[in-house]
Amino acid sequence: MIQGVQAKHSHGLLAMWQDILGDLQDVFDVHFVCASFSYHVAKYLGSRALVAVADSESKSYDLWLTDPAGITTQHRWAREEAGLDPLLAYTGPAILDKLALPAAAIISGRLWLESHRQVVIAPLVPDDRPYQAFPPTLLALIDPPESPPFDLAIMGEIVDLMRVFLDRAALRQEVDRRTVEFAVITDISHALSSTLNVQQIYQLLTGPIRRTLNVETLSIGLIESLTGDIVFVDTLMGPMFERLPPVRLKRGQGIAGWVAEHQEPVIINNAYSDKRFFSGVDRRSGFRTDSMICIPLKVDERTIGVLQAINRQFGKFTDHDVQLMQGLSGPLAAAIENANLHADVLAEKRRIETLFASMSEGLVTVNRDGIITRANSAFTSLLIDASGAAEGCLLRDLVRTKKGSIDDLVSRILTSSEESVQLAADIPRADGRPLPVLISGAPVHDENGAATEAILVFSDLTQIREVERMRDDLFHGIIHELRTPLATILMYSRLLREGKARQPDKAERFLGVIERESDRLQRMVRQMLDLAKLETRELQRSPEPVSINTIFDETLPPLAERAVQKGLLFRQRIQPDLPPVMGNFDVYDMALKNLLENAIKFTPSGSVQIAAWSDEQAVTIEVSDEGIGIPAEAMNNLFKRFYRTQTAVERGIAGTGLGLYMVKENLRSYNGQIAVQSTLGKGSTFTIRLPIAQV
Repeated sequence: MIQGVQAKHSHGLLAMWQDILGDLQDVFDVHFVCASFSYHVAKYLGSRALVAVADSESKSYDLWLTDPAGITTQHRWAREEAGLDPLLAYTGPAILDKLALPAAAIISGRLWLESHRQVVIAPLVPDDRPYQAFPPTLLALIDPPESPPFDLAIMGEIVDLMRVFLDRAALRQEVDRRTVEFAVITDISHALSSTLNVQQIYQLLTGPIRRTLNVETLSIGLIESLTGDIVFVDTLMGPMFERLPPVRLKRGQGIAGWVAEHQEPVIINNAYSDKRFFSGVDRRSGFRTDSMICIPLKVDERTIGVLQAINRQFGKFTDHDVQLMQGLSGPLAAAIENANLHADVLAEKRRIETLFASMSEGLVTVNRDGIITRANSAFTSLLIDASGAAEGCLLRDLVRTKKGSIDDLVSRILTSSEESVQLAADIPRADGRPLPVLISGAPVHDENGAATEAILVFSDLTQIREVERMRDDLFHGIIHELRTPLATILMYSRLLREGKARQPDKAERFLGVIERESDRLQRMVRQMLDLAKLETRELQRSPEPVSINTIFDETLPPLAERAVQKGLLFRQRIQPDLPPVMGNFDVYDMALKNLLENAIKFTPSGSVQIAAWSDEQAVTIEVSDEGIGIPAEAMNNLFKRFYRTQTAVERGIAGTGLGLYMVKENLRSYNGQIAVQSTLGKGSTFTIRLPIAQV
């Protein structure tokens, strides 16, 4: 009879194998495999059958429970309530009898509650095969038939067959998962190679890669070239780091520092147990690092930073995760390096363009054919006009010098070994007027060292020529000014020596002439010395409170006497007790004397007036005269060095053209201001404003 039962079971198992093969021939889904085995085992063994498989995070179990009639129900039990972990620890099939087990051995959990007397279990445990991808799985029979006694060998055969289908399904799912991962890495690698924007590079990491690795966050730390410190990218750190200073690790500090120095990846599934881990960042931010993978980002053999995947959402980091990140690290490092190089090139390009555009000298580049490839606005306004275009034009068409000289200059620049090639020339402007320029050039070499372009700088020599002219005029003027008093002094000295002044009054008059001319010479020499000191900043001292009333008390009486002697009316309107001003006593004394002496000098008849008053911010001084006035065309040049108006020259009024220049420069040294209003033939008014000292 037992043999008949065994034969029946064998026939039933064969039929079950055939049905399972028919169901799962083209199926590669772990859950479908579990559901199919639950159904067929219950059907052919005449018992309630349960198949439980752990989810990917091992937090719960998915279960298929089938009764002998073939009705299957699906459940999800939490890991704590299921009570399956002790059953999965068995090394093979086992029969658990409630009545036979001692009380200490009774297993709690929902599976145990489903049975009345007996549970037959068969865990799918790891074996010696090199690969086993499916999660922990349990096959169980709940209260199988009592007769005949259940043969555990049958469960072993079922489990062996089940393992084949689970392995096949898990392998296919792993292949599919890796195909998806490879596609993600490939897509991101292509995206990284197509962008030079570092922010876009970081954005590519925050989505697909984080989801593919199933991690809480990703971070990138870049090595500073000067310090060797690792500075982490703010945009990837998350909200906990928004209000914190940038995360910075010293050379060799923490896991990141170790990886950067050793150029080796690491897997850490318990961060706080690793002595290399630096917990200071967690303490400052409130973030907790539990696990991480850290790999170096290398360009050639040089490490530029590290890539970290932090806190695996379930399970532990594996070597496969490291391989996945290493597949990304190469394109990522290259993309970051290229983006940084691109940013450096753009920054350098902007610096060069700024220098090119802001230079006051005209600047052009020309190719070997003499065609202008670039020109700044100073060049176009210098030789063409403010709206003219120079690019694409032949240089010789715009810079018309002596025949062939500009082409010869470009040829010399491109072929000569001279460090500096220059040409001084007068070239016509757009309006036909000649423009004196100094043209300096240098070659631009390509990567092979060949000179492909020439860069030329056009320096306008107009002001230099004007200064030279003014210098010559000053030189001749000084000679003339010195010759006149010297000749007078010499003549009256000889008259005295020859006894031509026997009367006391005549001798006194001769001596007076000699004294006045000597004073005139002394003033000229003093003015030249003051100019020299001004140019070398010797006159500029630290500002201090100065009493303007004291200057008036010392300066005005002799100047008033000089004006009266000339027949002029000298008037004063000085506010008493003026507040002190910031500056220097000697500087303000010299400025006031210069303005009053000019007013007296350039007023043939009429009056000279000085007025002074204060407001909340400054003391204002006005020096007015009814003299010859200043031509309108001279106003823009009035305060320039060596400048003298044509009116003064024509009238033969002596001067060096330095007084007003020195007044303005000295006042500007102490934040003082000077302005002038004048009408030709009616007089002038000079206004000075000096800042009040804050006592």
